[in-house]
Parts: sequence; C-alpha cells; structure tokens
Amino acid sequence: MMRKGMRSLAGLLAVLAAATLVTGCGSDSAPPPGPDWCPTVPGHQVQCGVESRPLVTDRPEMGTVAVSYALIRRSNLDVPAAGTVTPNPGGPGVPLISHAAQATQLAAQLLDDHDLLLIDPRGTGLSSPVDCGADEAGYELGTREYQQQTVATCGEQLGARAAGYTSAATADDFDAVRARLGIPKLVLYGISYGTYLMPVYAERHPDHVQSIVLSGAYPPYFDLLSRPNAEAVSLALQRICDRSRACDGATAVADLRTVAQRLASAPLSITGPNPLQLSESKLATLAFEVATTGVGADPQQPTLLGMLPAALHTAASGDDTALRQWAERAAAEPTAESIDLYITVACNDYPNLWSRESALPERERQYREGLAAAGPDGVGAFSAAGFSAGQRDGGDACIRWPAFTRPQPVHAREALPNVPVLVLSGDLDAITPDANGRRVAAGFPQATFLSVPNTGHVPDLEPTGCIAGIVNRFVRTGTPGPTSCVDAIPPIAVTPVPK
Repeated sequence: MMRKGMRSLAGLLAVLAAATLVTGCGSDSAPPPGPDWCPTVPGHQVQCGVESRPLVTDRPEMGTVAVSYALIRRSNLDVPAAGTVTPNPGGPGVPLISHAAQATQLAAQLLDDHDLLLIDPRGTGLSSPVDCGADEAGYELGTREYQQQTVATCGEQLGARAAGYTSAATADDFDAVRARLGIPKLVLYGISYGTYLMPVYAERHPDHVQSIVLSGAYPPYFDLLSRPNAEAVSLALQRICDRSRACDGATAVADLRTVAQRLASAPLSITGPNPLQLSESKLATLAFEVATTGVGADPQQPTLLGMLPAALHTAASGDDTALRQWAERAAAEPTAESIDLYITVACNDYPNLWSRESALPERERQYREGLAAAGPDGVGAFSAAGFSAGQRDGGDACIRWPAFTRPQPVHAREALPNVPVLVLSGDLDAITPDANGRRVAAGFPQATFLSVPNTGHVPDLEPTGCIAGIVNRFVRTGTPGPTSCVDAIPPIAVTPVPK
C-alpha cells in the first residue's frame, strides 16, 4: 500500500543530474520578471509566480497558502504549445521547482513543442512548507509506537489547519495555477503518490485534462491489508532468482517466511549510522519499500533487492551477518520528502480499518478485527500484523490522528475523463505492484497498462530509453505505440546463493 515517491524521485533525479542537460534553441528574448527563486533553464523561457489559495475552502478565517509554480516554455515559441506537461513526483511531500533542471532533462524529448509546468504542492518546497516537528529518519526507522506518537504530535501541532492538506486541495491548487496561466488542458504525469493525486485532479477538473501518464500507480480503493504488496515481495524474489539463475525463487520466499517469523519474536539490533530494531515489520518496510525502489536503474550494480535472497538464506540457517549488513545499508538509503506533509496528507486522505469517528480504544479494537480477517496464513510471506505494521502510511500508523477530514471518495469510473491514459508498472515493484496498476487502469475508460520487466519503483528509471520513448510517443499521439523494447531491458544483478 505504500506510496513512496520520495525515494523514486531521489533516484530519478540523481540519474538525471549526471546527464548533460539538453538545451533548446528558444527565443533570446528575456522572460517576464519573476521571483528570486525562479529557476534558469538554458534555451527556455521560464515564467514563475505564486498563487494565493485558501488553506481550507470556505473558511477564510483559516488564512491562505502560497502555491509556487514555474512554467518552462517550449523551445519553439513560434507555434502554439502542443500541450503542457504537469508532473508530480510523489511523496506526498516531494518538491519539484528546486529540481527544474533535472525535470527538464526528463521531459527533454517533448520540450521543443510542449511546455512544462512545475508546481510545488501546498505544504512543501516553495509553497508554504508545513512543519509539525516530525523527524524523517526517526519516523522511517523508529518503532511503531514512535511513529504513532509522531503522528499524534503532528496532528496536535497543526490543529484545525491540518484539514487544509489534502489531495483534493492540492488538485484544486493545480487547477487555479492552470487557470491563471490560461492553459486550456494539462498533460498529467504522476509518479508514485502522483498517481493518486492526478486522478483526483482528473475527477474534479475533467474538462482540463488532455491525457494522463501514471508511473508506479496505486488505486484509491487499495487493499487495506496491503496483500498485493506483500505478495509482490515474494513475486520479486521469484522473478530475480528465475531470471538470474543465481538463486531458487521458492527457496528465497521460504527463507523470507522463516526469517520474518523469527524476527517477529526476536528482533535484531542493527547498529551503524542509522540504528534500528529489525523486527518482522521493519523487515517488511525495508524489503518492500526500500529494496524495490530504483531497481533496474543500473542493472549491473548491486542492489538491496539483488542482495536479499543471499542474506535471507544465511539468516534462515542461523547466520545473521549478511542480513545485518543488508539492513544497515537499507537504513542508509536517502529520501527526498517532507515527512510532515507526508504524514498529514496520508492520515487525512487514506482509508483505514477503523472509523475516524471512534475513540482510540474503539479504533484499536476495529483494527484488530480487520487484521483477524486476513486469516492464519497471513499476507505473502509475512503475518498480517507484521506487514501492516511495516506500512508507514497504512496499517495503524494514523490511528492517533484526529478526525480532521473524511477519507477521499473512491473515484467513479463515469466521473473520470475519457482521455488517453498510460499506466506503467515495474514488475519488481512491491510498493505499487502490477496488481494495483491494473486496477488503476481499469478505472479509466481509455487506458493502457504496461508492465515493465526488471524494474522496480519506478520504471522511468530504466537506462535503455525504452520507457522514455514510450512516454514521449504517448504524450504526442495518445498511444504508446510498439512496446516490445521492454523485452530488452536487462535483468538486475543478483548475489549468488550457494546450493
């Protein structure tokens, strides 16, 4: 169930930062004056501004938020724009304007005749960043009790202001910026959490959508026990073993189950720069969220996912050395989000196993009943309780969050615009697995789903240029065209497991 745009964006931007920025031959005329923070993109005019928006609609006493944007103009200004690509890299809580150069490189194939609109969502970056005192590393690596207390403290500090930070409010901000700039329709490009946000925009503003690309997608009506995610961890292990022949897939899954069961009652203390208790739930976090992020960006380099079968195999035999090293490396992986906004939007928007109107003891009872519905076999190779407790934005993470809002309604198929939609999913991605991507595609009248082999979260990271070409063609024509190039995406390196 996890929506993790921050790591996928961090990896994506790192790849792009190493590339040479493609410059256009656009007009030499000076762009209109803008704020001091307005980025400079060689070969392109950049128009920046700030849109003042109500914090909470119809509550003027709650004040306003500043929503900042940067519109990077196409290099060929002699003809009207063929479209305006509007990306959101996920989180929630990932800013975009500060990465304008890298975002421009990502869209380089389109920027001769398409504009690129970068908006920092309310609560992050240059758009009135929210601060409720949460610690990013502590929230990710801390115990469940620590996470729940962080959520409670965040809610207490924000108070009624927390109600202003929802996907619906962000979508309306985007449309206000669109209207201010006089753009008739947007090409929506959502990555990770952006695949949740952009359908919200499409539902609320269907007449202003040209087409939609969703990469690493999950539906608004996701499984509250995150069973597809748990099962995707097992699938990822089986696939990398089968493709590399460095391990046996069935054995890797059995080892995962063995180690998870042991850690449920006897966690390991992991030292290093980011110490943690490696419990079953923390193994779940690291295995499905951290280990499947960025997979396939550099197939020849060792990855956490590629190292996992060997680490599990020795741990299942009683030697935890490799597992400890694996967990220490996983804990050191960087993120790029505002954890304060991440908590606030997730706890405001996502449905739960309990009623928000209930008091805490009743919420806890309802949550236990929901877990019991999973049955004795658990979810994937994990127990239902263990895997749910590994969800930083699900399970019972938000159980102490005040009832500021109601969960977002499920998108009705008839409410979504009949426009071309492309849904991309990495077949090694356990954060937003294929099963969830297919459900997202099924919710649109005119959607194409593409599973991308040998890639994790998100498939845009793959180095062959196949996915970039497919996206470019789709944005230009409304169809992905031939997709057989995905068959040439190489498998990832896997640490051999002795037989």
